[in-house]
Amino acid sequence: MDGNTRGGGHSEALKNYNLGKILGHGTFGKVMIAEHKLTGQKVAIKILNRRKMEIMEMEEKAKREIKILRLFIDFIHPHIIRVYEVIETPKDIFVVMEYCQNGELLDYIVEKGRLQEDEARRIFQQIISSVEYCHRNMVVHRDLKPENLLLDSEYNVKLVDFGLSNVMHDGHFLKTSCGSLNYAAPELISGNLYAGPEVDVWSCGVILYALLCGRVPFEDDNIPNLFKKIKGGFYILPSYLSDLAMDLIPRILIVDPMKRITIRGIRDHPWFQNHLPRYLAVPPPNTPQQAKMIDEKTLQDVVNLGYDKDHVGGSLCNRLQNEATVAYYLLLDNRFRATSGYLGADYQQPMGRSFNQITLSESARPSTKNDLPGSNDSQGSGLRPYYPVQRKWALGLQSPAQPRDIMIEVLKALQELNVRWKKNGDHNMKCRWCPGFPQVSDTSDANHSFVDGSTIMDIGDANGRLPVVIKFEIQVCNLTFCVVLIVVPSTNLDKITTTK
Repeated sequence: MDGNTRGGGHSEALKNYNLGKILGHGTFGKVMIAEHKLTGQKVAIKILNRRKMEIMEMEEKAKREIKILRLFIDFIHPHIIRVYEVIETPKDIFVVMEYCQNGELLDYIVEKGRLQEDEARRIFQQIISSVEYCHRNMVVHRDLKPENLLLDSEYNVKLVDFGLSNVMHDGHFLKTSCGSLNYAAPELISGNLYAGPEVDVWSCGVILYALLCGRVPFEDDNIPNLFKKIKGGFYILPSYLSDLAMDLIPRILIVDPMKRITIRGIRDHPWFQNHLPRYLAVPPPNTPQQAKMIDEKTLQDVVNLGYDKDHVGGSLCNRLQNEATVAYYLLLDNRFRATSGYLGADYQQPMGRSFNQITLSESARPSTKNDLPGSNDSQGSGLRPYYPVQRKWALGLQSPAQPRDIMIEVLKALQELNVRWKKNGDHNMKCRWCPGFPQVSDTSDANHSFVDGSTIMDIGDANGRLPVVIKFEIQVCNLTFCVVLIVVPSTNLDKITTTK
């Protein structure tokens, strides 16, 4: 860094940064490396010239990217580029983002040729994780390609360039033809309606092919011929690919989007599951709740820089962009990168958490310091909500564990309590409990086998007294971000309705 804020009259807007060399030029701007003066952290700054965008009639594209980038200021995912702030002036728009020192995935593929399958799988797993996270937050990228995938210092993937992205709405379809031709889905270049995720899935398939083969599956200098190959799904699978890879790629590159494999299907495929890192094997944390969590150590580091603690905490909780919050996120990212703990302990939880780890939803109970994730963390991560926030009420227990794992733990607890049950579907049971009565012997009458058609019988005690019977039903509902365990009295089941 040169120690001053040069770079074409941007001194006032970028007063908090020392600008360095130009990393690259785009259609209507450039990207420069810079150093945040207060924290010393390196960043990349994308500079978009409003005049150039106006001349090229690209204002809408820029506005869309700014909208998506502002959305991702609050989102934290290890394989999506981190945006620290967006600065707008009458002449330019400055996007301050995470710096990735190893450049584009495209250059990496060109340099190395086709990758070994394990390395290609590691990269592809990270790509799918980032795309799935976008879709969970109703964003479809629409321009997935190696040029829009950067590599950080550890050669981990970072998804960038949301200029062609769009926000999905339930029940609505998109029609805009966009994206790079070699990676574009058949329905996209045909101008057909599409929901969104399926075009990203196709592009992921093309990227996977490029990782494993060192070239794209659809190539032709003649555009009409290229379109014909894409629309017909004409490509060659090299014989050196493994059997599982040769099984997965054709499932992705299916011309009919209705028959194309989904992100969930890719995740469940044996090729993808092989060597899947633990942090990618579990769903990402609930984004709204994640945005409210504040790291105590990082907060104190910002206070040590001269900022008021209440001001910083309030700004973070209210999602305000200012010098203090920018410093906080820069220090937070640097700290987690240094400790290999990106996103904190919650995101590193393995699959199949035990029932003892499933706690009442924050939204369904009063919050206390000791109840919050990180408050008693032996690692000292100290993540907590800084200020009280209005929460929505939730019914039941919430957990990121798999439904089957939850039900197994529930059955163990029911068996210990001498509860009798009757199976009513894979994730639903009708139960009967007689508290205070002696346990029955471990026989077939105990109804502790989880099978269809089990009967529930009332058995009195030695004096002939009938037990006090408590009837209830247990349901496991798989929601967007978690699994909810609901326990309700059987007599009230007819009063419960489900709303979206």
